[in-house]
Amino acid sequence: MLRVSQLYIYPIKSLGGIALDKATVTDRGFQYDRRWMLVDYNNQFISQREVHQMALLKPSLTAEGVKVTHSVKQSSYTIPFDTVKNEFAEVTIWDDTCTGQFISDEADEWFSSILEIQCRLVYMPDQSHRITDQRYTSEDSITSFSDAYPFLLIGQSSLDDLNSKLAERLPMNRFRPNIVFTGGEPYEEDLIHTFTIGDITFHGVKLCARCVMTTINQENGVSGKEPLKTLARYRLKNKKIMFGQNLSHEGFGEIKIGDQLKVLKRNFEDRFIITQ
Repeated sequence: MLRVSQLYIYPIKSLGGIALDKATVTDRGFQYDRRWMLVDYNNQFISQREVHQMALLKPSLTAEGVKVTHSVKQSSYTIPFDTVKNEFAEVTIWDDTCTGQFISDEADEWFSSILEIQCRLVYMPDQSHRITDQRYTSEDSITSFSDAYPFLLIGQSSLDDLNSKLAERLPMNRFRPNIVFTGGEPYEEDLIHTFTIGDITFHGVKLCARCVMTTINQENGVSGKEPLKTLARYRLKNKKIMFGQNLSHEGFGEIKIGDQLKVLKRNFEDRFIITQ
């Protein structure tokens, strides 16, 4: 039996995550997940790929907003839920462009100072709809400032299998999932086409191609060669290293740790099958 074992949101794209006991599913993913993002002065998104120290910025949810604390410098800043500037811009995430709303000069100054780069903080307002890749999802599927899709699913067995091949075990936070489940075989998520958690239906739409962010230690911001070096030996497909399954969804509501994943359909198309 497959059951939810961990739930995560990442309120500000490419900063640290927050582990939850339960999470609310909205039209574009979990509530608060990647609704904020740092951009440069060309309105291009900024990530840990270039700025490793973003890993040291740890968010938490408070009654007032999202509190972000630098784990080394111990400086913090709270992004209020209800205060934004009446200033909008078209911001770019990979090949996508969508509307972002700036937060405040104060927020821009704090993040620029703490990261020692020039950047601005934007929010995705409800009226900003970023459509997911129509080759893999329905025409009404939208996402937040995530890389491409509303959710990322990983089985605990998959990480356990990877760790059995590594000299040093890695935590799940290297892979930034939204939903982790227990049960099943390693890479069970590869072949899941459709499943439900409660009243919400999820669709496995595309294996997740992994990048150098997985090599960045989320506790100190230092990068290495693993896990990409090992994954490349047995998880390489079409010259991309795959780990985890991207999801789209139908329905809204709440899911919690312990909920069952009920698999309705499996997908045995070749693009989902990787020889281990």
